[in-house]
Amino acid sequence: MPSEKVLETKKEIVAGLEEKLKTAVSGVIVDYKGISVADDTKLRKELREAGVEYKVVKNTLLRFAAKNAGLEELCPSLEGTTALAVSNEDAVAPAKILGKFAEDSKGKFTIKTGFMEGKVISVEEVTALSKLPGREQLLAMLLSALTGNIRGLAVALNAIAEKDGESEKEPA
Repeated sequence: MPSEKVLETKKEIVAGLEEKLKTAVSGVIVDYKGISVADDTKLRKELREAGVEYKVVKNTLLRFAAKNAGLEELCPSLEGTTALAVSNEDAVAPAKILGKFAEDSKGKFTIKTGFMEGKVISVEEVTALSKLPGREQLLAMLLSALTGNIRGLAVALNAIAEKDGESEKEPA
């Protein structure tokens, strides 16, 4: 039987994990076995810069937190080494960074599952998310599309104005 102090500590950890799962916009669960310390440090730095919280977690504690958060479908994938990456702002960031890292690691680092807005998503869905353009890139594409139409209108109006200007000069 674990001591009261140990039990209370574990309950606090489960409560913290449950809160992260409930408040996160999205998250990805990975198997980090086989990556070097240097690669792990580089990955953590990239995740931190993107505002993604990354933490190695115990499967049993995450299992309790997932059940309490209404994400029971995560439980079957909680085997082996497990790390959790969650984002409270950018829904695509964890999948994008971890998907690219998993692809580059050639099997040493694998995605187990993920969740987005309270729903569990499969490995294939996480991979599909990782291939989407980032938020800034999507905004740039939208801005380009919007300014392209305005630019086209300006060019057309300018051509009409020049044509009218030429026709007024000809009779004189």
